[in-house]
Amino acid sequence: MRRSFSLFFSLVAVLVAGCAGSDPAQDSPRIVNIINFIRYTEPRSDEPMEEVLYQTVVSQAQDLRSKDLIGTYLLQYDALIYPPYQELMKEEKARGCEIGAWWEITQPHVEAAGMTWRGRFPWDWHAHVDFSVGYTQAEREKLVDVYMEKFKEIFGEYPKSVGSWFIDSGTLEYLYEKYSIEASCMCKDQVGTDGYTLWGGYWNGAFYPSRQNGYMPAQTPEGAIPVPVFRMLGSDPIHQYEATVGGGVQSVESLEPVYKRGGGDPEWIDWFFRMFTKEPHLGYNYVQVGQENSFTWAQMEKGFETQTGKLKEMAANGEVRIETLGETGRWFKERYKVTPPTSVIVTEDPWKGGLKTLWFNSRNWRANLLWDAQGLKFRDIHVFDETLRSEYRDHPDTLPDFRYETLPLLDGCLWSSSDDMAGLRFVAPGFEGGDPVFTSDKDQSCQTITWQSANGKGKFVINMTEDGLKISSKGIGDWCLEMNAAPGVNLPFVAITSSEVIASAQDREYLMSIGKGSAEDLRKENPGKVLRLVPSHNQIELSFQVKEVPSLGK
Repeated sequence: MRRSFSLFFSLVAVLVAGCAGSDPAQDSPRIVNIINFIRYTEPRSDEPMEEVLYQTVVSQAQDLRSKDLIGTYLLQYDALIYPPYQELMKEEKARGCEIGAWWEITQPHVEAAGMTWRGRFPWDWHAHVDFSVGYTQAEREKLVDVYMEKFKEIFGEYPKSVGSWFIDSGTLEYLYEKYSIEASCMCKDQVGTDGYTLWGGYWNGAFYPSRQNGYMPAQTPEGAIPVPVFRMLGSDPIHQYEATVGGGVQSVESLEPVYKRGGGDPEWIDWFFRMFTKEPHLGYNYVQVGQENSFTWAQMEKGFETQTGKLKEMAANGEVRIETLGETGRWFKERYKVTPPTSVIVTEDPWKGGLKTLWFNSRNWRANLLWDAQGLKFRDIHVFDETLRSEYRDHPDTLPDFRYETLPLLDGCLWSSSDDMAGLRFVAPGFEGGDPVFTSDKDQSCQTITWQSANGKGKFVINMTEDGLKISSKGIGDWCLEMNAAPGVNLPFVAITSSEVIASAQDREYLMSIGKGSAEDLRKENPGKVLRLVPSHNQIELSFQVKEVPSLGK
């Protein structure tokens, strides 16, 4: 038996027929959250940092006030109990800003919960003491209770938003069920940065996480924690993915204002917001702006003020909605009962390399398309399974790092080397593609990509929905898709037959079913080849499934 992701995760009629091309619906907003999260101390510096960190938040607040912008401030426990922060946050709250919790664990927090601190410093960034994954479920609940009571004592109510680089599902579920939080946020996808890996998930915007696994999108309302979790930091949609390939620690190319190759560069900021506001998208588009105070105002001032200046202008022009995290969380829950399909599209390379990309996300699977000098390829395909229980759900992390991943069918970062970049590439001799055109249907459920030949005589049409993928051609001769990977990479494929590609990871078998077309196993031809997808009557149709497993309940 195979469990489907949505009514057997088959290709439903709308997919088989293709998506009706149209402009995106008017109700497809571009939403910005300005989120600044606050630590009291910074042990990585040789100098006392408490006052510098406080003055950084004062400067952030002054900048937002000067532009009449609202934001969300998330307080680590050690900052929550510091009176100057309390007074500053009450002033910001009075003018409409949101005050919430930042869920990195500190010595005062642990000791207030009656436990023994295991860190090297009062705040220790190593994962097994800094994050909730490093604690038992009983300890996690104690940490939640003591924080919430202290917050209510200071601000008169419980916070509605709780964010962190990552919050485990046991903590997030408890925060929802006992304290009714309405929104959360977490780190972007990354490999090894700061000692932890989050890879293969819902790439941008918000998702409802599985009760079994805080990183895994849920497929059903019953299997989900009903708190939307928003991806932070504004990744470069083209270049962040391959910021170190083959599994090494990634560098950062994001909207964070301290990074010169990113949110600290005025030209890059112009490019990012131009793409954010001008490109089409499916559903809605989202980005988080802001910075933790650990980087200090001296390092972030230029990029921060440039970004907020642009945001003020874009909001005045009606190009973006600037909201608190809680407001966006409430909007999301009112609009979506399950995680929706969305897309992020970028047709201009910030570094003038001619690259274009599309990220497609849904509750069932995600994919990335990349246009480069060789044409078009799928760079990434990952499958989601709400029943896949995280190892940290029952047992705390005991190491200074942690790793959360989904189920890969294609990984253009981890399966690559600097000389051999993995992908599933379109192979069409004699076809030279022009610029792709992106459209979506009226109910914002299907992303369509039309890739016309430069001479206008042939085209590919790609339809992507939460139920699967359809590729068709017109006026093109023989074509196929070929997957390659760097030699020596440990790939997950168990078997490749004409009708399905079976893979196994994290003790779970999953597969790509081929409804139209067929697959060929190329692994014996040479070390870099994996498979070929051949169309039938100029069409390839794919869906993605996992083997049925017993229900794990809550």
